[in-house]
Amino acid sequence: MALLKKIVDSYMRKVVGVKTLCNRCLSTKRWGGNVVLMVVDAAFTSIGLNYFTAVVPKVEEFNQKFVKTGKIKDLSDLAKADINELRKVWRNVRSWKVAQEIASYLSTLGDDRTALRSWAKSSRLEKWWEDPIGRIKGVGLITFQYLRMMGGVDTVMPDKIVKRVINEILALAGEPPVTDDRGFIKKAEEVAIACGYRPIELCWMTWLVQPEGKIMRMKKYRSIFSKI
Repeated sequence: MALLKKIVDSYMRKVVGVKTLCNRCLSTKRWGGNVVLMVVDAAFTSIGLNYFTAVVPKVEEFNQKFVKTGKIKDLSDLAKADINELRKVWRNVRSWKVAQEIASYLSTLGDDRTALRSWAKSSRLEKWWEDPIGRIKGVGLITFQYLRMMGGVDTVMPDKIVKRVINEILALAGEPPVTDDRGFIKKAEEVAIACGYRPIELCWMTWLVQPEGKIMRMKKYRSIFSKI
């Protein structure tokens, strides 16, 4: 365990400031606390494009054209919005269907922030596919976990980058990799807690230590962190 902690610490030292980002995520305060933008973010992210160069600019464009103009004020508005209008920002129909179905369900649970947080609190990893949001076509385990995190659940997303980096850490510590998604989530949570970190911090670290060109994402995109 001492070796594992030493390795994890060496990674975490590269992403000083990640705790602030994670605090905001767990407090449901990303995107200025606007849950509509969080749901749109999750729906765009679900198709696997580069988060910083593709998703963030388009969420910002959606914010400018629909949220700041008052056309979409809450999740209920998003659920009922004209998809042809929405596609002027982001053409992928699947993403909008995911966003609108998530919004439709959450809007039945109360005001936006309360709805996301109450859903996240009651959600469970076990049989996640039976959850009202997990049952939505196009919502996989990665999107499910992402929404839970933004709703206040301290966990990780089993996407390819997170799995690659965490399994790399396990290999360096002489431990076997974990490929099964749910098994991986549980293992990553255990590793984080054993090493003195929150699972969400380990998750964000894996994204932010990635290089783009010759610059690590933590440095390259620092200027936009206050938005997301």
